[in-house]
Amino acid sequence: MISTVDALRARLTEARTAAPEGSRVALISTIGALHDGHIDLVHRAREVADIVVVSVFVNPLRFATPAEYAAYPRTPDDDERLLESLGVDIVFAPAAAELLPDGSATTKVTAGDLGLRYEGRARPFYFDGLLTVEAKLLNLVRPDVAVYGERDPQRIFLIRRMVRDLLFDVEIATVGTVRGDDGLPVSTRVGMLEDRDLSAVGLLPAALDAAASNADRGVDACIAAAQSALMGETRIRLEYLSVVDPATFLPVDEGHQGPALALIAASVAGHRFIDNALIYLP
Repeated sequence: MISTVDALRARLTEARTAAPEGSRVALISTIGALHDGHIDLVHRAREVADIVVVSVFVNPLRFATPAEYAAYPRTPDDDERLLESLGVDIVFAPAAAELLPDGSATTKVTAGDLGLRYEGRARPFYFDGLLTVEAKLLNLVRPDVAVYGERDPQRIFLIRRMVRDLLFDVEIATVGTVRGDDGLPVSTRVGMLEDRDLSAVGLLPAALDAAASNADRGVDACIAAAQSALMGETRIRLEYLSVVDPATFLPVDEGHQGPALALIAASVAGHRFIDNALIYLP
């Protein structure tokens, strides 16, 4: 577990020097409390690279308040044991002051208008904070490939755009959403729910299934079907439900043809949940 920037740079130099010529480095950035979804990311990184680096950093710029940041679950011992068992080569677990020495960042990467839509509408600070730290990690590690989970497609879209705009020389690889037997994406927040709230959250993937089943009837029918799947469940506070073009991440119009992403976000028992599904509009 490396905790300083200087130690990370030194260890990366050693690893690259010792590795055969042409070896590739993969980066997986996480905020800890690792679960099965992260295991799949490591497996994917092993497929596309020879040296796997995992960062474990609870980024304070992603949280609305100091209290929310402090409340985020931290399981460093469990995370270390899991990553060691998976054969991860380097784990970078810095304190906040190591990456954000002034407590924030004077120079920031901004997500622009899209950073204020969907997830950014509920948390207008979120994507700027995420991209700023992601840019720092890409600059420090200089990986050949960075691996992300598809549970948050807006994050992936914005990181791809940042990589293109800032000329980072890195390939972006993605891994499909890992789901439990109940159909829910595996996440830290799901594990924090009481049993009586799990049935309510389970309606979110059901709503996406309803949208996909009605794709042949057009965008409006997709959204209406998803809304109907949620009706009557008072524990769900719907934040957004939309169908977007994967190429622009903007809402599709009624004449859109081809692949589209159905997005949903809602709060249950004070916890936010997001999900998505790829659908096809004929």
